[in-house]
Amino acid sequence: MDRDTLNVSQRKDDGFAYEPVERFGASMTSPRPWNTQALAGVERLNGRVAMLGFTAAIAGELLTGKGMVGQLGALLQWYLG
Repeated sequence: MDRDTLNVSQRKDDGFAYEPVERFGASMTSPRPWNTQALAGVERLNGRVAMLGFTAAIAGELLTGKGMVGQLGALLQWYLG
């Protein structure tokens, strides 16, 4: 077996400490604690992007007089037609 076919967790010569390879789906049931600070930042960003998207949908509805589905249909009709 040559070096390129080795699993990344088996490489010890690059100086990087890889996490051990888990079986598929094991990370969802792992007893290891979550990185709550990183999750809080990600969830805050997701919330802000969702608020921005909702605001854009409302602004589009006020400008066009069509709901979100109507705006999507108009966009597809413009793009395809």
